[in-house]
Amino acid sequence: MALRGMAGCVRILLHDVKTKGPICANATKHSDCWTCRVGAKRHLLSEDIIRLHEFQKRKLAVAHQMYGGKEEYFQTFNQKLQRNELILKDELKLLLHLCQTSDDMVTAKSAICRYHEENRNVAFGEFKFGPLFMRLCYELGLEELAADAVKDKNLKGFFSDSTSFNIVMDMLFMKGYYNSALEVLMDMRNQGVTVNKDAFIMAFGICYKLNTPKSYQICTTLLEEAQSKGHHVPRQAFCFVVALALKQNDIERAKSVYAQIMNTDSPICQNLKVLMLATSGAMDDVLSILTSAVMPNSPMFVKKPAFSQEVGEVLLLRTEDRPLLQTQVERALANLKLTGQLTTLSLDDMLCRTPSGKRRPVGLLEQRTSSRRTFRPLQSTLVSE
Repeated sequence: MALRGMAGCVRILLHDVKTKGPICANATKHSDCWTCRVGAKRHLLSEDIIRLHEFQKRKLAVAHQMYGGKEEYFQTFNQKLQRNELILKDELKLLLHLCQTSDDMVTAKSAICRYHEENRNVAFGEFKFGPLFMRLCYELGLEELAADAVKDKNLKGFFSDSTSFNIVMDMLFMKGYYNSALEVLMDMRNQGVTVNKDAFIMAFGICYKLNTPKSYQICTTLLEEAQSKGHHVPRQAFCFVVALALKQNDIERAKSVYAQIMNTDSPICQNLKVLMLATSGAMDDVLSILTSAVMPNSPMFVKKPAFSQEVGEVLLLRTEDRPLLQTQVERALANLKLTGQLTTLSLDDMLCRTPSGKRRPVGLLEQRTSSRRTFRPLQSTLVSE
């Protein structure tokens, strides 16, 4: 599988006011417009989905509790494979938690193939090994093995959950292997695996990075299917679609999709709105937004609108033939910079952000009524009061 050499920049197709043609990618007078930086690769799924830390802690616990050595266990397990003996669930669990190298994964791949062959008709609710195997690939950096596994016809049904496919796509996305990630997405759909909200983020993020007519068609088709079936599409996924529509010069669709975002109070949404207006030639509206966004005397804890310097460069480029308006835009950008509202983050940085995961509420008013050690009710007078 050709996963190498996916470097290069993807530039947004913004039209010049004079020529109505794309901005020259080789222009040195202005900086790159919406550049997908090669060094800005990051994952799109939160730790709540990957759960890599939890998996690694479990591996350490298993290693400490195990009787005997890892090499001895692998030797015994390989002998079972050679004798075509039945692979038990707990045996496979232990094997996967003991894997530490790519050589160990050769045995692991053979083991899951044998286990799946023996347990194709498992009862509903049976333990799913797919996410466990993918987290192991994630830890060891074996994205090619993970991608091959989900596409292996002999393992069809073994990765029946969306989490397994999402983790694979996240690995490939982080390494910049967007074509391979798109192949995994297509296999996910062909195998009938449910596309959940995290899969929508991955799918639209992959299509955005590829920025081709084919990926744009896939993106719009997936969005239409999701909306027709009433699926929840997260805001980040909508933003990817809007950004890709702008890159593909489909301004009307970009506006239509943007209008479906319930909460646009985020930096990426604000920057996308400015870009849509600029691309449509509504520079007066853009100037109004920039001017009203300046908040010089607001307290530190108040969230201020932030705009990317790249967006500012686009606005200056589009007002070259309107000196008075360009001067006003320059003044508005200078005021935003003084108030700390002009960020060096690119739009690609904002779009491909690493999520922080679910926030756990701080139970300041919650009182423990049982002991963490004995699980017995607390008899403290403070609790009784």
